[in-house]
Amino acid sequence: MRGPHNIWRLIRTGATFERTGAMGVVLDAFEAPRTVRIAARILGKPFMWLGYPGDPAMPPVTRALTALGPAYIKFGQILSTRPDVVGDELADQLRVLQDKLAPFSLAEARAAVEAELGQPMDDLFSEFSEPIAAASIAQVHRARVAATGDLVAVKVLRPGIERAFRRDVDAFYLAAQFIENVVPGTRRLKPTDVIAHFDGVVRGELDLRLESSAASEFAANTEGDEGFEVPRIRWPLSGRRVMTLGWADGVSLGDNAALDAAGHDRARLAERVLHLFLSHALRDGYFHGDMHQGNLKVAPNGNIIAFDFGIMGHIDEYTRRVYAEILYGFIKRDYRRVAEVHFEAGYVPADRDVDEFARALRAVGEPIFGMDASHISMGRLLSYLFEVTERFGMETRTELILLQRTMVVVEGVARSLDPHINIWQVARPVVEDYIKKSIGPRALVRDLSRTAQILARFGPRLPELVEEALIAQSHPPELPEPPGWRALLWPGLAGGVIGGALVALVAALV
Repeated sequence: MRGPHNIWRLIRTGATFERTGAMGVVLDAFEAPRTVRIAARILGKPFMWLGYPGDPAMPPVTRALTALGPAYIKFGQILSTRPDVVGDELADQLRVLQDKLAPFSLAEARAAVEAELGQPMDDLFSEFSEPIAAASIAQVHRARVAATGDLVAVKVLRPGIERAFRRDVDAFYLAAQFIENVVPGTRRLKPTDVIAHFDGVVRGELDLRLESSAASEFAANTEGDEGFEVPRIRWPLSGRRVMTLGWADGVSLGDNAALDAAGHDRARLAERVLHLFLSHALRDGYFHGDMHQGNLKVAPNGNIIAFDFGIMGHIDEYTRRVYAEILYGFIKRDYRRVAEVHFEAGYVPADRDVDEFARALRAVGEPIFGMDASHISMGRLLSYLFEVTERFGMETRTELILLQRTMVVVEGVARSLDPHINIWQVARPVVEDYIKKSIGPRALVRDLSRTAQILARFGPRLPELVEEALIAQSHPPELPEPPGWRALLWPGLAGGVIGGALVALVAALV
């Protein structure tokens, strides 16, 4: 769908940004050169009357995005997790973007549910309320299951939302390509890659089966977490455009007065929400990427309940271990070890000076530890850390940016509950426990066991692989030049060494 027909949409977008005053803010965030600023003003002023006025009570950028509609609102939300692209100040503005739109009619919602689930509404739900929340992509209804009488929440996609997003995303691609070609300096920010990332996230959110799957996986991972709940997905009542999950009553985690009236201990809630996030990120490598107060409730029994699983973060096991060591090194103020971990993981090029890097890390950590406990921030530490590592040649990694931004949000939630919370004191036992379980002797045995299991699958083929390697060595092709016999035999030899080490270690333990 990309092509000239998107130009009109981009003209109205630019006009709206000019009319709302957002144009200057965006140009500043992207450090646009003077020529681009002049061109934007010359081209924007004549078309300003074509722009949407938006809500004057909002900040300029959020005002413009809200006026332009659902795709722009969602784009702003996702950009709020990428301060490496838009800068910290604009990311903070976008993070509080109001994702509320006028709901679509109850009749349209009922028709969408019947069409998706293939049954008459009365056979599915005995009650189905007016929308209780409406966002950029979907809205939520309170309902009662006809067969069981259970109360549930039913999330329904907006009618025609897929086509609307597809149209706007195509315009975004066109704008990104134009910016890259006209302003070469912006290529370091990879505008097209940013749009591709947004496109992938939105495609996932437009299929509620994927969000249902995310919620189900998250619930399975956290089933044993004390004081935490994830509403159960009702799979027979869910599909691509409809998601049904158990209803959960509770008080919003952002309503301190209601929490106090209900008798909840806000200090304990603050510690628990931080513990939960760190446990999910380090232990499971799968965490809620939008963990603000609006997506968290407190049940009457004191449990924290999570909602909205459209944005989830994933970190592989190796990266979790690396960053646990980094956090633990900062907690212990062992900057030399933190520097060594970066080099061992290959995050910083080997030709850089480890001592110089350690001194740079000390400059990051010491000012933070000198702060009052109520001002210490792990999110700020990670932000500074990424700035330093970037200067030393480390490439930006999107999943870690999401981790850092979510850490900032979670800290904000914790501090809103208890302004005097000591983030390091609360975080330390979680990080230490993960270090013991993932890097100690038990972890070594577990890793060797997994390696042996993988090698066992190739056991019957090892003689064949060795024979093929020897034949290839004795009859090398002319082009290209073959690798040496050491490289060819490495898989078999490595398997033998690791297997022997595993046997020896297990024997010693027994």
